[in-house]
Amino acid sequence: MSFFRFVLATPLSLLLMAPTAEAQEPERLYGPNPSLPTPQRGLLPNMGVPEKAPWNGDKPTVPDGFTITAIATDLMVPRQTIILPNGDILVAEGSGGGNAPQSRPKDFIASVIKSKGTTGVSGGDRLTLLHDENGDGSYEKSVFAEDLNAPYGLVLVGGDLYVANQDSLVRFDYQPGQTRASGSPELVTELPSRINHHWTKSLTASADGETLYVGIGSNSNITERGMEAEVNRAEIWQIDTETGAHKTYATGLRNPTDLTIQPDTGQLWAVVNERDELGPNLVPDYLTSVEEGGFYGWPYSYWGQNVDPRVKPENPALVESAIAPDYSLGSHRAPLGVAFSNDAVGGDFTNGVFVGEHGSWNRSDPIGYQVVFVPFENGEPAGDPVDFVSGFLTDDGRTHGRPVGVTVAPDGAVIVADDLTNAVWRVTRDET
Repeated sequence: MSFFRFVLATPLSLLLMAPTAEAQEPERLYGPNPSLPTPQRGLLPNMGVPEKAPWNGDKPTVPDGFTITAIATDLMVPRQTIILPNGDILVAEGSGGGNAPQSRPKDFIASVIKSKGTTGVSGGDRLTLLHDENGDGSYEKSVFAEDLNAPYGLVLVGGDLYVANQDSLVRFDYQPGQTRASGSPELVTELPSRINHHWTKSLTASADGETLYVGIGSNSNITERGMEAEVNRAEIWQIDTETGAHKTYATGLRNPTDLTIQPDTGQLWAVVNERDELGPNLVPDYLTSVEEGGFYGWPYSYWGQNVDPRVKPENPALVESAIAPDYSLGSHRAPLGVAFSNDAVGGDFTNGVFVGEHGSWNRSDPIGYQVVFVPFENGEPAGDPVDFVSGFLTDDGRTHGRPVGVTVAPDGAVIVADDLTNAVWRVTRDET
């Protein structure tokens, strides 16, 4: 009997209840030199996504000395946020993709599992403005722009508001205090959108505002759709703000889901979702600085020169050039947000980055589902990640929410988008 016929003949519940055994976690999950276990491959990969649980009056957990508040609810799949000059918060709402064909039985099974951890709300294809009229922490929401196409990345450069849709980079005029877009967006450049297995297009701007960077994910897990589907994928583009001209800045990043610029140095950093189906403890998702012209392994290798045996033909010369990332976040955490802290956040959370971990389907026991803080020293990650916003996972294996984008406001507030609760959370330091 073929595997496909076996899947059709077997109750899905039995398949979902019988993943391969979880391997013992390696001793070193985090940092520049994580332990990398032997790859595991079987009939089915480890799979599991916790079902949604209502908050019922509870809310996420934050460290002592901080308070968390839901400043917006009933949104339409919030993804990324930015802080505008007057303190307003702009939220990108959307859900893209959906055009990737399911070529293998395991693709169908994985899609069923993934659906358990998604909201039933349709993506808004819009930008929503959150405005605190009285400065009391109570925000009113209004629609800033509509009729977008799964907007994700956002950045403001002077009077130009850039939005990365799943198929294009567009620009709006913006004036401080503006509450509604003054017109339709201007096209800056088309972005790769065929198939769109990984549809999110992350976005940031250089410190001088002259250059934009767009992260573009791969069109497969590990080239199972062929290399022709991966043209202009798994890379970061550099785009000139004046002309819209683009060039490839870095390659081999399977899914660079968020980008940011390091204060003081102007260095580009990214969080990247690595490949699946090599076991629950491979391959580490990561935080890394990004070098111009750098190659980061995908699809031929992971974490430097560790060859992925599934990719044929091999490319030893390119593997030899592969750059190992700066910092492992652990495997299957699915980081979707990254933001550098500032002095206003204060205390132990002053120097480092916040990372929003959405959680992955490629484990039978869920991990991630939190915002962590990675401390920095001398401009580099130093030490294990620290829980900053947690409590999303319940004791009975469900989850209240799934963090996506993270933004740090000039006043030290940490803004977290949650695309399962359909809320935006604001974490502030308590007054002393």
